[in-house]
Amino acid sequence: MSNAPNVNLHSVVAPLTGTIIEVCVSTGETVSKGRLLLLIESMKVQLRIEAEHSGQIEHISAQTGETVERGSSLLSMTRAANASDSREITNVAAAPHASISAFKARQALSLDEQRLDAVKKRHAKGYLSARENLANLCDPATFQEYGQLAVAAQRQRTDYDELKSSTAADGIITGIGQINDKPVAIVVNDYSVLAGTQGFFHHMKIDRILEIAKLKSLPVIMFTEGGGGRPGDTDALIVNSGLQCTSFATWAGLSGRVPKISVANGYNFAGNAALFGAADITIATKNSWIGMAGPAMIEGGGLGRFKPTEIGPIESQTKNGTVDIMVADEAEAARVATQALSYFQSVNSEWQANEQIGMQTALPNSRRQTYSVRNIVNTLSDIGSFTELRAKFGQSIITGLSRIEGKAVGILANDCEHLGGAIDADSGEKAARFMTLCDQFKLPIISLCDTPGFMVGPQHEELAAVRRLAELFRVGAQLKTPFYAVVLRKCYGLGAQAMLGGHTQRPAYTLSWPTGEFGPMGLEGAVKLGFKKELAALTEPQQQQALFDKLLAQQYAKGQATEVASVLEIDAVIDPADTRSILASLL
Repeated sequence: MSNAPNVNLHSVVAPLTGTIIEVCVSTGETVSKGRLLLLIESMKVQLRIEAEHSGQIEHISAQTGETVERGSSLLSMTRAANASDSREITNVAAAPHASISAFKARQALSLDEQRLDAVKKRHAKGYLSARENLANLCDPATFQEYGQLAVAAQRQRTDYDELKSSTAADGIITGIGQINDKPVAIVVNDYSVLAGTQGFFHHMKIDRILEIAKLKSLPVIMFTEGGGGRPGDTDALIVNSGLQCTSFATWAGLSGRVPKISVANGYNFAGNAALFGAADITIATKNSWIGMAGPAMIEGGGLGRFKPTEIGPIESQTKNGTVDIMVADEAEAARVATQALSYFQSVNSEWQANEQIGMQTALPNSRRQTYSVRNIVNTLSDIGSFTELRAKFGQSIITGLSRIEGKAVGILANDCEHLGGAIDADSGEKAARFMTLCDQFKLPIISLCDTPGFMVGPQHEELAAVRRLAELFRVGAQLKTPFYAVVLRKCYGLGAQAMLGGHTQRPAYTLSWPTGEFGPMGLEGAVKLGFKKELAALTEPQQQQALFDKLLAQQYAKGQATEVASVLEIDAVIDPADTRSILASLL
């Protein structure tokens, strides 16, 4: 009989000090590679000891409950013929862990498929669900959601299982998704949850995603529908006034750092309205009501009873400048928000241009007749690229975002079809705000000037014209973004200087069409004021008119674009058909 050792016998030793929880095999048993042999517990963790190769169990020295030292023998086993020592990943379990299915069931409670009644109510109003709005903004597959499992802080007053669905995500969806192939922070208030009111965890979610947006310099799109603060969150025991809430300051603090776009639909009251109004670009559906207080707060303040539809209707909010863009519904709002955001994100590599020869006939032969400056703006712009802001507010100046050869620009233009292009207090405020927006995000500004000056008169002064119009000069003087001016026709007085950023030398390039006419005030007024004595000396009306016409012609000749350019008050006079190509080269 041979006493040679069995070279196929392999000892399994303890990899660490611990307690044997279970011996999973028996002596003489044949096992395959990866078979669980023993469980050892150490530091509250159970370690699996598996077979490193196939073979047969020869001897078991470890016992359940026994404490073993690192390196001590647990069992010995033979090695099967052709057995490999290489380790391979094996399936620990045939089915997913039980917690995964439980998690997915819990997660599903926040989705539309498990909240059909709430979705039906939205659809009955002609509205979309919060998650449908999200899907219109970005592919849900790209969306990384924050705080999806949150519920309202009302466990003390409502069954927790009920809250999981009825207050899904605590009434607000937050996360990061891809819009125009770039990451964007997205916030969608869910009106189907407690009327979209802002609760304890609701605000925590807003704060969290806005801090992420700040950290990563991400633009933000926010759907703001909701009824304001929520007084019924009973779980927030250490909150008294709620005034420590940082959401509004955090949101406002992003101004100038990242582009912010808000979308209103339905009722947007109190805190929801404050968030809406603090955005850079505000979009609202025709079925929107926006107010700094809802019916309950107004009545509580002793100011009377009002229906929600009597507070801040869209007609008022577009005329007073609260809303930049009015759209038909939420689907169009998502599309417009996506387009508006694109101006701040990238250059379009593909674009189409309009035929420019028509610019030579864009103005009527009579200098007194009106024309559509929007046609000029759209002709200058890449086809379909102009997005007008605040169209019904401050209508004597048109403002909007556009593209020229794919490059994003801001355009402001006097509209002679409203007040003859005179700049009133509303339009001055509108233009200053728009120029500030462009400057914050380094969008070049193109100013198309055709104005007789500032609007004047006692009634206009009651609108704080001095304060509001002077803002144009402050903003113009501080611009850092490239600024270019094209004088189309009238360029008179302080109003014209404001359209040029302060004076004719303020733009990086000041151009004029041949139709441009310049002066310290309107030509007719200049003649009446400057030659008052000469005109009064003539008693015959015909003589007065003849002298007036002569003096007016002299003033007009002196103020023609070519004459002004000859003394270097402007940089160039150009063929209108060349306007786009020149601006494109400047950009």
